Amino acid sequence: MSEIIDNRIVLITGANRGIGLAIFKAFYDSNYIVIGTYRSESGQEILNGIISDESRAAAMRMDVTSKEDVSDVFQKVRERFGSISTLINNAGITQDNLFMRMKDEEWDEVIDTNLNSVFRITKESIKDMIKSKYGRIINIGSVVGLSGNPGQVNYASSKSALLGFTKSLARELASRNITVNTISPGFIETDMTKKLTDDQQTAIAKSIPLSRLGSTDDIANLAMFLASDKASYITGENINVNGGLYM
Repeated sequence: MSEIIDNRIVLITGANRGIGLAIFKAFYDSNYIVIGTYRSESGQEILNGIISDESRAAAMRMDVTSKEDVSDVFQKVRERFGSISTLINNAGITQDNLFMRMKDEEWDEVIDTNLNSVFRITKESIKDMIKSKYGRIINIGSVVGLSGNPGQVNYASSKSALLGFTKSLARELASRNITVNTISPGFIETDMTKKLTDDQQTAIAKSIPLSRLGSTDDIANLAMFLASDKASYITGENINVNGGLYM
């Protein structure tokens, strides 16, 4: 087995499915120390099914909207593995509805999960990063945060706000050797898109210049790059991965 990558510890929120799961697998297969968070028992089973070496990986339950849960997970990670050096804020939800019909709780739940949680988790992470004078923060946004989308005012707002969060925090932390970037995926093949009919998927593909949906590996590969020393001079950026759908 190859040596663990410089003892760098990666935390990925919402790691039990879709893009988060692909990112978890990529870092684990590359011999990083990696922690993936989940909320449901099925999520725990999925992550534990991947982990064969518990000395450098763990699945931990965390409600990203709970300050207590966040604090508890970070304490467990520090005790078991050490300080987190790479944070990937991936956890997110949708509660779609036309704005005129949108309920307060649909707005609040999306903003709390997709945006407020990033504030809580990042604030906890940078304590260790500042001490070690090294860090990588990668936020998973969305093309919708750039283009907007009917029925997703709440979701688009949360993802658009991530861009301002990324740029401002990047300026604050650059002198500490901590980079902050956003990846904004377009239409990616996940369990959600698999529920679409063949005709719907074909119509979506036709709207994309590269004429196909992206894969979760497309996002995971970019996350791996941004977490590496090869990306040490990239900060405050939003990188679109959407096949040319939005430029």
